[in-house]
Amino acid sequence: MIPLSKAEDPVHSESGDRRSRRKEAGGEVVDIRRASSAPGAREPRPVEPLPALLWTTDRELRFSAGPGPAFASFTGWVGAAPGTSLSDYFGTTDPDAPPLAAHRAALAGEVATFEQERDARLFQCQVGPLAGPDGAIAGCLGIALDVTGRKQTEEALDREKERAQVTLASIGDGVIRTDEQGCIDYINPVAESLTGWSGAEAVGRPAGEVFLLLDEVSRKPLRDPVERCLEEDRVVESPGHALLLCRDRREFSVRDSAAPIHDRRNGAIIGSVLVFKDVTQLRSMEREMIYLASHDALTGLINRREFEARLKRAIRTARAEQRHHVLLYLDLDEFKIINDTCGHLVGDEMLKQITALLRSRVRRSDTLARLGGDEFGVLLEDCPLDQARQIAEEIRRTVRDFRFSWKDQLFEVGVSCGFVTINNDSGDLAQIMSAADSALYVAKDSGRNRVHEYEADDTLVAERYGEMQWIQRIQRALEEKRFRLFYQLIQPIGAEHTGRELLCEVLLRMLDANGTVIEPSVFMSAAERYHLIGDLDRWVVHTAFRALAEAQRREVSRPVLFAVNVSAQSLTDETFLFYVLAQIEESLVDPRRLCFEITETAAISKLDSAIRFISALKVKGCRFILDDFGSGLSSFAYLKDLAMDFLKIDGEFVQNMADDRVKRAMVESINQIGHVMGLQTIAEWVENRQTLEILRDLGVDYAQGYWLCRPQPLVHDS
Repeated sequence: MIPLSKAEDPVHSESGDRRSRRKEAGGEVVDIRRASSAPGAREPRPVEPLPALLWTTDRELRFSAGPGPAFASFTGWVGAAPGTSLSDYFGTTDPDAPPLAAHRAALAGEVATFEQERDARLFQCQVGPLAGPDGAIAGCLGIALDVTGRKQTEEALDREKERAQVTLASIGDGVIRTDEQGCIDYINPVAESLTGWSGAEAVGRPAGEVFLLLDEVSRKPLRDPVERCLEEDRVVESPGHALLLCRDRREFSVRDSAAPIHDRRNGAIIGSVLVFKDVTQLRSMEREMIYLASHDALTGLINRREFEARLKRAIRTARAEQRHHVLLYLDLDEFKIINDTCGHLVGDEMLKQITALLRSRVRRSDTLARLGGDEFGVLLEDCPLDQARQIAEEIRRTVRDFRFSWKDQLFEVGVSCGFVTINNDSGDLAQIMSAADSALYVAKDSGRNRVHEYEADDTLVAERYGEMQWIQRIQRALEEKRFRLFYQLIQPIGAEHTGRELLCEVLLRMLDANGTVIEPSVFMSAAERYHLIGDLDRWVVHTAFRALAEAQRREVSRPVLFAVNVSAQSLTDETFLFYVLAQIEESLVDPRRLCFEITETAAISKLDSAIRFISALKVKGCRFILDDFGSGLSSFAYLKDLAMDFLKIDGEFVQNMADDRVKRAMVESINQIGHVMGLQTIAEWVENRQTLEILRDLGVDYAQGYWLCRPQPLVHDS
């Protein structure tokens, strides 16, 4: 009960004068928070806007002091004169209406509250009993506070909270919020799904009990990131690749981050927020990409990149720890036949089967890799030399005994192997791989299906290595324009050939850095082996056609037919044919004065390509020479399929034929067959008068050799 003394009675207060009491009796509101009871205090003045409203009633619920007109201007409440009943003021006689019910409760000795809305403003009201001088309840004392702003703030906070809750529920990341003790007070739906804990179950539990992490590699538990961030007062992330262990024992790869939450007023930690993302699919893709980066997709073996990395480590251990290793460089023999005959899909299937064979012949500690195409590498670490030789031989024998079956066809393959030891005296990776490559091709050149062991003073390997050095020399010579064209006359022989056109063979030479002429026999085999011959053929065509076109424009004597050599590799390159046709058009050379020289071996081994090449250029008027005829075993059988104009007899038969009856008989037979087929014959390597006379007696049409003409410069590359 609230006692009402004369000093406290806002109507009968003796602290003010009569004028003051009249104002109070008139219902003007007094700001009780600013009214002073100190001696000498001035009379309280109305302050607008007033934060609080006081009123009193008697037991009949009539205002004894109520809100006056000044308050109405501030709040919109209508002033109430003393004696006005609450029913009239609030416009209701319903006893259950909140204002009336609260006042009746106050008369019964209780303190009651209610809310009242006036003109879009909300007031929170409290009514309590008011005691009279005798201590009995004399009426009610009420107070109203304008809580419109607070209510709006609360509603705004509720809206923001709702938006935050919806946002957290909508994002794809899991979110867990904790208090300063690390106990969960919020968990969003994604976090519920990933952890297996519902919000009702998780709230109140330590975060480490709900969010369980394991190291992906070691499978050991990781420390709770919430605990760490609260302890260290900083943002933390779990190290390495973390696995989240779900409540139902499922596992998810996650990336997580935990951050402390600070009180903005004093900086104290009041909680933490843990955000984590399911990266299971991403990690699976990463693992697949990592695997593919180091493995061959077809066979599942490690690839060249990973093999070379392991080989580097083996080289380092050989030097630092005096260990001994062996490198085997394998290349399948005749694999191209299967690819060309049955297609690449069948070739891939055979590679898979051979991979299984190779796996069965190496030790568990050995490294087997596919280096590309039909090439494989085997690194035998800490392997005694004798055992390494035995493994290499077993691999060779196993592959040789293997029979690949496809649609009732059986295919045999072999394998050639380069064998290189790795010790503290070995070179670096490039040197060891180069030695292995050289040893491998020595094995192939020696008949295939064999193992060749590299030795420092190996003359065969040295020769092979020397060829490899020509790669850069040839490329540099092309860049520095150090190739030259020469020509050698091919002269008709015999009186009956007087007036016939002359032939000239265009020859290629290279200049070294000092300007010394290098014969093609020195570098041509390397150019063919390392697929540089196509570049040389194109250079010859480009340069020769322009030189020949200029010579034709200045020609005043007998017409000359120029013969240009075409390699087997260019013959099978479809783009080379288009290149030749384009150069004929651009250079304006007369195609009827062009002759292309193709070796018998190239023509027979690439018969379809040769026929297409010959047919396309025959239409332009070009002619063809079949070079080195007689060197193959099937020459006569294929001769009728090739639309040749000239037949050049292999110089091996022509050289020393004066002293060898068999060679002379071979030359005579080839010459006769050529004439029967309507071809003119050419004998090369004519080095003396006696040979020339024999050829003339046999009726050979043309002769070529040092006895008749040495090669002369045709043109310099400008």
